[in-house]
Amino acid sequence: MSKDCGCDCGCDCECGDSCECACHNGHFERRYQTKAEKIAELEAYLGQLKLELQAVEEHLADLKK
Repeated sequence: MSKDCGCDCGCDCECGDSCECACHNGHFERRYQTKAEKIAELEAYLGQLKLELQAVEEHLADLKK
C-alpha cells in the first residue's frame, strides 16, 4: 500500500481513495486508446447492447403470451 494515498498501486502518488495514476504494481499502463482500439471497443459494446435488446424483446414476448 502506498504511504501517501491509501491506494494499493504501489507508487508514492497522492491520488486519494480513487487511484488515477498511470501505474499498477510498478508498471506503466496506458491511459489512452488508439482510434482503432476505441472503435473496436465501441463495436463490441454495441454487440452486447444488441444482445441485451434481443433478450428484453424475447422476455416481453413471453410475458405477453
